Amino acid sequence: MAYLLALDQGTTSSRAIVFDLEGRPLAVAQEPFEQFFPQPGWVEHDPMEIWHTQLATVRAALDQAGISAAEVAAVGITNQRETVVLWERESGRPVSRAIVWQDRRTADYTEKLRREGHEAMVREKTGLVLDPYFSASKLAWLLEDPGLRQRARAGELAFGTIDSWLVWNLTGGDVHATDVSNASRTLLFNIQTAAWDEELLDLFGAPAALLPEVRPSIGLFGKTTAGLLGAEIPIYSVLGDQQAALFGQACFEAGMAKNTYGTGAFLVMNSGSEIKRGDGVLTTIAWQIGAEPVQYALEASIFIAGAAVQWLRDGLGLIKESAEIEALAASVADSEGVYFVPALTGLGSPYWDPYARGLLIGLTRGTGRAHVARATLEAIALQTYDAVTAMEAGGVNLQTLRVDGGAAANDLLLQIQADLLGRTVERPEVTETTAQGAAMAAAVGAGLMDLKTLARAWRASRRFAPEKSTQERSRLIAGWHKAVERARGWAEEAVE
Repeated sequence: MAYLLALDQGTTSSRAIVFDLEGRPLAVAQEPFEQFFPQPGWVEHDPMEIWHTQLATVRAALDQAGISAAEVAAVGITNQRETVVLWERESGRPVSRAIVWQDRRTADYTEKLRREGHEAMVREKTGLVLDPYFSASKLAWLLEDPGLRQRARAGELAFGTIDSWLVWNLTGGDVHATDVSNASRTLLFNIQTAAWDEELLDLFGAPAALLPEVRPSIGLFGKTTAGLLGAEIPIYSVLGDQQAALFGQACFEAGMAKNTYGTGAFLVMNSGSEIKRGDGVLTTIAWQIGAEPVQYALEASIFIAGAAVQWLRDGLGLIKESAEIEALAASVADSEGVYFVPALTGLGSPYWDPYARGLLIGLTRGTGRAHVARATLEAIALQTYDAVTAMEAGGVNLQTLRVDGGAAANDLLLQIQADLLGRTVERPEVTETTAQGAAMAAAVGAGLMDLKTLARAWRASRRFAPEKSTQERSRLIAGWHKAVERARGWAEEAVE
């Protein structure tokens, strides 16, 4: 029997999961690695520790599954996006720590580019915004070192996001490549031409000699060296984590979307082979299968989702365990006009307001813990509603929302979400959607599966159909937007 191996390289840990050809997880291994915070706002990783933990989890997962590398038909890689690694081509050694996607050290630099009027060009070519979140400004910061810049121009150094770093090490330095989904998150890649863009490279001072080859997400990336695992295994897919989750949820048609309810929430909607743009949401590449046309997606980042529940637990002490919130919120029929805007770190999509601050409003003498709990679940769902509305304004209508992440276990939250969207919300049987997406993409690359088969194989553990009336829904949304307006710009106004 043949198996699939997914490498899931995340922000705080490396994981490896063995799947069978039907997408069922058989073995999971996970190892955390150190987070470095050398200055406020700076976040770094040790690239060698990332590689060593990832390799260790692969060996452990194979051992746990009781199989050899020779029985693995294909490897799929999914990774934390935007994190930057710079290494020596000759030795394979990193020249610095990796600068993580969360890092904000280049905020002044990206703000300067915005003031100089580059935002419109960058947005048009990349679908993204000028923000330290993305890779290019991190690379520019590293290359402020004159020695590194000289070596970069001479072709002595290699640049990559985490996927490129893993592929390089897995293939013994034979392959320096990335895929279109990860390349589209760098601010150096033109999503219209599907190529590195000379104007963007000039803007960020990125020498072309540094860059990995860009390949389709699904196709052969090379083979692991025999010495690593005991046999060569072909690498047949590379996908950024959010795109891998979209693939794992079998969202293969325009209008199908997935929402991952974690600390924050990542909503990604397939927009097909046409580029769509929505106000306040990002346009990105979903994937490319071989020589087929590139598939695009719209993406929204909601900063606070499950973290709002954690704040009720740790900040206010309203609950002892996060899981308690569902029963508490369900003990009242509605929130009785209470709204919670969880702008605890500003507001993300579609508002992008760093000066917004958290707000509880509509309180009366009759307000209790349960009303605040319900308002918190409603806030998570309402933020998702706003993001979907922004996407639909870009010309693609939501067909289906499939959900994953820790908070997706909350039935009441998903019912509220279905009510607000007026669409069915589906929770899958297999919740390891990111790793599963990487594995299933690898199966497609190896010719073991096709999209139609994967779409038929996807199973919902439960579906949540809308129950609220249009009037109830409109009232809740209108009150939410009034509350959001009161929360926006708060910190900026306080300074003035």
